[in-house]
Amino acid sequence: MPLPAAHAPDPSLPRDAARRDPLPPSHPADLAAARLESCADARLPPRIHAHLLRRGRLLLPFHWNALTRAYLRLGSPRSALRVAACMLAHGAAPDRYTFPLALKAAAQAEPPGSRLRLQLHAAAVQRGLVRHPFTESALISGYAKAGDLGAARRVFDENPHRELGSWNAIISGLSQAGEPVEALALFHELRRGGMVPDDLTMVSVASACCALGDIGLVEQLHKCILQCQRSGRLDVTLSNALVDMYAKCGRTDLAGRVFDTMPVRDVSSWTTMITGLATHGEEQGALDMFDDMQREEVPPNRVTMLAVLSACAHGGLVDKGLGLLKQMEDGEIKVVPTVEHYGCVVDMLGRVGRVDEARALVEQRMPMEANVVIWGTLLGACEKHGNVRVGEWAAERLVEAEPWNDGVYVVLSNIYAAAGMWGEVERVRKIMTERNIVKFPGRSL
Repeated sequence: MPLPAAHAPDPSLPRDAARRDPLPPSHPADLAAARLESCADARLPPRIHAHLLRRGRLLLPFHWNALTRAYLRLGSPRSALRVAACMLAHGAAPDRYTFPLALKAAAQAEPPGSRLRLQLHAAAVQRGLVRHPFTESALISGYAKAGDLGAARRVFDENPHRELGSWNAIISGLSQAGEPVEALALFHELRRGGMVPDDLTMVSVASACCALGDIGLVEQLHKCILQCQRSGRLDVTLSNALVDMYAKCGRTDLAGRVFDTMPVRDVSSWTTMITGLATHGEEQGALDMFDDMQREEVPPNRVTMLAVLSACAHGGLVDKGLGLLKQMEDGEIKVVPTVEHYGCVVDMLGRVGRVDEARALVEQRMPMEANVVIWGTLLGACEKHGNVRVGEWAAERLVEAEPWNDGVYVVLSNIYAAAGMWGEVERVRKIMTERNIVKFPGRSL
């Protein structure tokens, strides 16, 4: 789909709110806008909105933008979009903040194929704001997040005088869309053009390097980051990206060095390090790191606990894992266990053959319904350890959830065969024939 062409703005349209006569500092709309900036109650913006509309006091772009921003911050992107749409109807000219806010709301509220991004793009062209750095980078991000990398790249390519924000938007969009090679190519082009990348650039490039898993690239990027740092100290987010890069390349030793030099570490820093250690077979190291995290009184989050429980599962540390889950259930660890956390513990018990305990956990302790991942984990454990009774129970629930899944019947048949229950093997095969379920041959990808 062709994008709106950029052209000179209509001189009859006001381009900047600063050209309007400013309102008195104590104007009610200014006071309302200030209140919206610190508002934490989702019920308040609609009340302020209605109050100002009734009295005709929404006049300047600043007031409309403050309302849009409040709706966005409090998780109401559709309301934010309605405010942006009403703004034009009430005679307030959009400014450099209006379209970025509207595009962010569209990204949250609209499906990828929505035409709204194109309509906002056309409105930005009409108002002469399409080349403003804020609007341009928001358009690139909006198209990229919607999966339209072609449109994102066209917006980027149309402006030969683009600023760093646009470079960051396209590099981030490509990296997140699974195009790490193209993202890195643009990063090299940015550097050749003499532009100095910032922390946002480096985080996106780090993500691209992670996807490629090339330790040589990671080390080059680390050196580049240090060269580009004017302060000599790395931002926490950027340091976390470096830890993640090294860990995903299997170099947990180098990840640990970066982690140890960080003057400030947040929950993401600890979680990234614990996940890296757990993923690469250093389960005890991951648990030691978690103990250090607790000693420093950094509260873990949902992802931290998934990584720790996964380390327990892969390291066979069953008692430790069960103890951690109990602490979560009792509120000693301030993370409410989800189905994923229970799934980790089911996997942990199943790996060591304690499938009856795993079943009891699902039936007696889980406050939510188990999912097909948990049933499948249990069924696989029963095949490995020859538990017919729990295997039948898990298979029954999997068949209810996925009657088309041939793997359930195959695994159940294997469990019966290992137990010498050939009559049951024949019965399962007969059921597959009656239900027209075909076993697809295995293949290597």
